[in-house]
Amino acid sequence: MAINLSDLYKTSLHIVLTACLALAVPSCVDSGEETDTAESALLLSCACPAETPAILAPPLNQNLAFVLDATGVQQYACKATATGAAWSLVAPAADLLKNDAVVGTHYAGPTWEYNDGSTVVGAKAQSATVDSTAIPWLLLSVVSNSGPWLSTMSNVTAIQRLETTGGLAPSAGCTAELLGGIVEVPYTAKYYFYRTNNLLPQLNTRCGAN
Repeated sequence: MAINLSDLYKTSLHIVLTACLALAVPSCVDSGEETDTAESALLLSCACPAETPAILAPPLNQNLAFVLDATGVQQYACKATATGAAWSLVAPAADLLKNDAVVGTHYAGPTWEYNDGSTVVGAKAQSATVDSTAIPWLLLSVVSNSGPWLSTMSNVTAIQRLETTGGLAPSAGCTAELLGGIVEVPYTAKYYFYRTNNLLPQLNTRCGAN
């Protein structure tokens, strides 16, 4: 009897993923390694928040490569509007962390810069409010990359901002007297970085796709 290796692999993958989710393996959450092996791909798949809205799922050919925590602030400026004054987002300013060690920064653009000097700039593609007390979860398309070939951010092709806390603009305090003023609101998030994989797209890990 001939064995279909593709079906066998898919079955094994499903079994291991189910076990991983049931056990809540800690390294699933902390993983920042690239998906160079089937094992690391399995761990990354466990890192996906179960409540990720489907609207935030990247395209089929995107595969989760690594996850970084972020802690910092969202900066807002008090600006004039047609009806008076209101807080307007200026930029994020945050450290990017892997296993509690700072490995990069997140700043205006929005830009994510790794310690190897590589950067990726994104643009909002989709947004979803999961927690009314925190900034929205996002799917971002990539506008540009920089850095040597195969550096950390140089070939990132999609980004998600998930599991946010804080960061919302103040509900009050921006008045005509404070025009031009800046406030910094603390926030945290997890950023999920994807790379294009057209080889076996049906096996790609995409948060929100399940």
